[in-house]
Amino acid sequence: MKHTGRIALFVAALGTCFVALMLFGARFGLWDPLTGFGLYRTYLTPVGWVVFGVGLLALITHLLRQEKGGVVAGGIAMLVGLACMAPLMAMTLAPPQRAAPIHDISTDTANPPTFEVLDDTREGASNSLDHGGPEVSAIQAAAYPDIAPLETELATDAAFDRALAVARDMGWDIIAADADRRRFEATARTPLFNFADDVVIVVTAMATGSRIDMRSVSRVGRSDQGVNARRVRAFQERFGT
Repeated sequence: MKHTGRIALFVAALGTCFVALMLFGARFGLWDPLTGFGLYRTYLTPVGWVVFGVGLLALITHLLRQEKGGVVAGGIAMLVGLACMAPLMAMTLAPPQRAAPIHDISTDTANPPTFEVLDDTREGASNSLDHGGPEVSAIQAAAYPDIAPLETELATDAAFDRALAVARDMGWDIIAADADRRRFEATARTPLFNFADDVVIVVTAMATGSRIDMRSVSRVGRSDQGVNARRVRAFQERFGT
């Protein structure tokens, strides 16, 4: 039991690496996003318990032996284990509100912008790019009443250039851009698990300035857990007026 502290640190490091793989493995092509998310949901808490348990054992062992280094190592491992279990504890103490069962968010629900280049053959997609119609629009209006077109004093060409620049700054992969029609399509990926969502932005002229409409659609999943609405808000905030 002399090296229990070192063993605890090794287990903590191994657990940390495993968690990092679950979160970012899809980004490195190790598996698809759904596989990474499934691993996270299945194994994150067990990994946390194992690391915490080994750390606790090391802490007690070295406390009894009055070995300060081992006590510190055990404490570090316990903290790593608790960090792994933090999502479960947070959900237990404050259960999150269930997200709306939609994955298609549009600033114009009456006439959602359409995709012309991206289609249902895009990699890893199980969701269609066809809008769900009045039913989806009604759910969106109830869940995200703040989602609306962005109006700006910029002329249409300047607004298009600004929108394209913001999209690139946000790390989106621009698939197709049509400056003459002032529209572009892009793919955005989530920081964790690397889920792909497809975006179309259209700029239209107004009496004074321009109107910018945006639609963001997840490739997989019935519910997007609010990701697309947050993306719309983030884009509009960065764009400004």
